[in-house]
Parts: sequence; C-alpha cells; structure tokens
Amino acid sequence: MTESIKPHMVEGDPRDLTLLDVNARFMRHEQFQRLVANVREDGALTSTPLVWNDAESGRRIVLSGNHRTKAAIEAGLERIFWLEITEPLPRQRQIALQLSHNAITGEDDPATLKALYEELEDVSMRLYSGLDDKMLELLEEVTVPSLAEANLDFATVQIVFLPDEKAAAEKALENARKAASADARWLARIDQYESVLDALDTTKGAHNIGNVAAAFAILLTVVERHLGEFAAGWYDPDEQIATRKGTAPIETVLATRTMPVDAAAVVQRAIDRMEHHGDIEPGQRWRALELWAADYLAGAA
Repeated sequence: MTESIKPHMVEGDPRDLTLLDVNARFMRHEQFQRLVANVREDGALTSTPLVWNDAESGRRIVLSGNHRTKAAIEAGLERIFWLEITEPLPRQRQIALQLSHNAITGEDDPATLKALYEELEDVSMRLYSGLDDKMLELLEEVTVPSLAEANLDFATVQIVFLPDEKAAAEKALENARKAASADARWLARIDQYESVLDALDTTKGAHNIGNVAAAFAILLTVVERHLGEFAAGWYDPDEQIATRKGTAPIETVLATRTMPVDAAAVVQRAIDRMEHHGDIEPGQRWRALELWAADYLAGAA
C-alpha cells in the first residue's frame, strides 16, 4: 500500500519547472502546434500539470503535463497553475504516476463524439477541439447512433433452472440463437425487456406456475412452434425478396426443424445423387432446395 499524497495548487512561472528527460507520451508536431495555439487563445492552461517538488534537489519536476508546460512557455505565458506534491516521492512512485496519467485516460464513444463535434458550428471551435484526421475519419464511419456500453443503463437478470430443466433450456436457447442469427448484433430496448416480463407473467398465469425458469422454458417451446415467423428478419413477403445479406436459418424457411423420416430419406437420396452427379457443389446441399424451388417457380410461372 502506497502512502497517500496531498497535492495542492501552486501558481508560478512554467520556466521554473523541470521537464521529464524520458517521457513515453509523444505528440505530433501539428498536435503540439494546435495545443500552443489553444493555450495562446485561452491565455491560460485549462488543465493543470502535476509537479513534484523535490526538496532534496530543489527542482520542481513535471510528472504529468510536459506538453502543456512546454506549450505554455511557447505561448508566452508568464504564470500558470499546477498541482504540486511536496511529500517525498520514491523513483518508483514517480514513474507509476507518470505512466498512470498517460495510460488511464478512458475512451471516446464515437457516436457521442460525433454528436458533440457536430454541435460545434464555429469552424474555429472545431479546430480548437484538436480532433485530427484519423479521428475525423472514424467519425465519418459512424452512420447510425450507436449505443456505447458506458452510456447504457442495464441490469443483470439471473434465471435459475433445476437440473432436469437446464438441459432443455440450454437446447431451446441454442435453437433460438441459431434461428435469430444475423449479420448484425442488436441490443434489446427496456420496453422489450418489459415485454418479456409480461410474457412470463402471462405464461405463469396460463399454466398456473410460479417458477420463472419453467415459464421461460414454456415460452421457448412456443417460439419453437413459430420458427417460420423468424423469416421476417430477412424476408419481405410483399416484395418476395431478401431484406439483408448473409445467411438465413433453414428452419425459418421450412417453419420446422423436423420432418417424417420417410420423407427425409427421399430428400436425402435426392441430394446425395445431385451431389454425386455434380449438380451441386459438395458442402452446399442447401442448393438442392434452391434448384427445386427455382424449377417449381419456373413451371408455375
């Protein structure tokens, strides 16, 4: 456990400070010149460097904020404020402070950053923001409002299953996951979460049960009976076209996962023969369905 420190605010000439000889944080020339321009425009530093006052050597060493201090000097500021530590500070602690200030800085949510940037109507304010070409390129890639984890209110919901229920629930969830698979990921809105709770209440009431896990299992069974309705995730029945790219679960086409074994044997033989004759590529057995359907549609046209 390290001893606590009590930095206090000090005002002085930035030229009296000692900059680090070794600083892992670098700043490109154009970035530094942008910083200098901002400091000159403000007439002050708007974030304070962290300085250690080494009583033994008499030096005030800048642990964090070297670029800000140099920018203040280049901008011609005579006085700046900084946070100063006066307690003895071992070399190890100095390095740890320096690295932590560089490393623990948080991340920007691109969507929020884009929204804030677009609020800046004044071109000079956009320039002041210091966003560089790389970041602007990232902002251009943000085409829809994204939901960053840091900006979401969320809650963890636990559902407890009995041992004999667990296997069935896992299978049903896996089937639901496959049926709903898509080339995009979605987060549920809070009203959708509430709809799930309503559905659970209805299920418990209908079956006169109080166990949430049992009700959830019944819900998944109902989902199994309506697999065909998942086609709405990729198919427009009015236009009769796919509404997105990627793949679609076959069960959402057939509205079932199973078929009578005699019928399955006929299909199996037919697909095997098509594959053997080179009518379909190995590993693309689903093309048999496509060819049969295309032939049917052509004949029905």
